[in-house]
Amino acid sequence: MTTQIHVSRFPSPVGLLSLATVDNHLVHLDFEDHEDRMHKLQTRRFRQPEWQEQPHSAPKAITEWLEAYFAGVIQPLPWSQIRLTGTEFQQQVWQGLTGIPAGEHRSYRALAETLGNPKAVRAVARANALNPVAILIPCHRVIGADGSLTGYAGGLERKAWLLDHEARNLKGV
Repeated sequence: MTTQIHVSRFPSPVGLLSLATVDNHLVHLDFEDHEDRMHKLQTRRFRQPEWQEQPHSAPKAITEWLEAYFAGVIQPLPWSQIRLTGTEFQQQVWQGLTGIPAGEHRSYRALAETLGNPKAVRAVARANALNPVAILIPCHRVIGADGSLTGYAGGLERKAWLLDHEARNLKGV
């Protein structure tokens, strides 16, 4: 059976976002100019999926969350509308990312220590890079140990914008 992946677009201050859904659950959120990443990761996951452009196919709870976020309000994540697939370790890292408050950031080492695995810095960085739902799971809040902005699938300019947006509008949330 072929998996149908529906893709819709969401306009944001950091560019057009691509939202991929399967059975009315978000499986991937990425920047439109990085859609090849989305296709690569989800094709690995679903084995020869059928991609279909379908406006407004993303769950309403997801688009409402994004609208609120870009308006400066953090709401609880609509977990029931998100379908994450990854190893147990990746799931732990992604859950750990959601524990970093808006307006703050952590180093890969600090995140590894928080997860109780201080030697797993590189594995944490890799799991962070494979986060399939950017912005919702805030992988942009992880920076280098020296405080520098490091790797972000959407590009460092977007990462800087997101961190600045959160520092100005969402601190302490």
